[in-house]
Amino acid sequence: MKRLAILALAMVALMPCYAQKTSLSGILGGVSEGARLIVSEAQGGRLVPVDTVDVDARGHYKIERQTADEVFFTLSLARVQCQPLHVILLPREKVTMDITYRADYGMLQLTNVKGSENMKMYQEYNALALDMAANPSKQQSLPTEMENLIRRYSGELMSAFLVTFFESAFDQYYDLYKTVRDATKPNYPNNEFVKHVDQKVSSVIAIGSEAPDIVLPDPEGKDRRLSDLRGKVVLIDFWASWCRPCRAENPNVVRLYHTYKDKGFEIFSVSLDNKRDAWLNAIQADGLVWPNHVSDLRGWSSAGGRLYGIMSIPATVLVDREGRVLARNLRGQQLEQKLKEIFAQ
Repeated sequence: MKRLAILALAMVALMPCYAQKTSLSGILGGVSEGARLIVSEAQGGRLVPVDTVDVDARGHYKIERQTADEVFFTLSLARVQCQPLHVILLPREKVTMDITYRADYGMLQLTNVKGSENMKMYQEYNALALDMAANPSKQQSLPTEMENLIRRYSGELMSAFLVTFFESAFDQYYDLYKTVRDATKPNYPNNEFVKHVDQKVSSVIAIGSEAPDIVLPDPEGKDRRLSDLRGKVVLIDFWASWCRPCRAENPNVVRLYHTYKDKGFEIFSVSLDNKRDAWLNAIQADGLVWPNHVSDLRGWSSAGGRLYGIMSIPATVLVDREGRVLARNLRGQQLEQKLKEIFAQ
């Protein structure tokens, strides 16, 4: 027991060597006297308020943390509806930044950032967002502006957060994700944002590569193999009965199946359901008449979904007659146009 007590004291003595003070301070403007900042952190997949920061009569605020790792939180105003600011601080950083509440846009404006490359990057992003709010006609240029910003700061942790702006168009921005992953992972391998970007990049099955075989049971319990459809153009469709966008897309998939099934088109539907009755009822209700329906009824833990790195649905992978990946996440008109091209040849 005595040895354990000595060890515990030694651990306490060593803690200051690891935990370092980091601080954020500045001036808050555009608000009435007595305003307060709300600090929120991610807990259980949602932002939870963890602290309230008072602002003095001159508008000064200060936030301090003892930490051995990078810190991520959001700042918002108490009793005021506005978009929050996202903050990343590294150990031992002393960051200053001024914040102004812009009531005309319901946003917080960030200026005069010093002491953090992450927050300098975020200041530029914040300026872009305000510019878009003031000039809606510039919205079309936002993706290009964002991509340029992320590439310039690709080694900063903030880039691993802001790159998720492109989450719904991941295939199109795969190279950007990879650039961020390669630049941030060596220095921040355990950061949650970096791990997310790494997982996205690592799970991608490249266009032109051989599609991994999926072997899963159909509604009768018989194993069906994706590889058994070699020689046909196959749409691997990841869906679920509870997915409203999936169900909304099903009529288009049914129409294309009837249009091209006699020309060598097949659909291999992988359900991420976990309830058999719901799965089968959806197949019947939506008229999904093709025979290749499979599911292990494990939801997001589906072996097929994990094999293809599926993190959201609906998701599709189009495979050519030789079993190579032609495209990912084609739906609606994009899918129809691709099939027209294939079968016109």
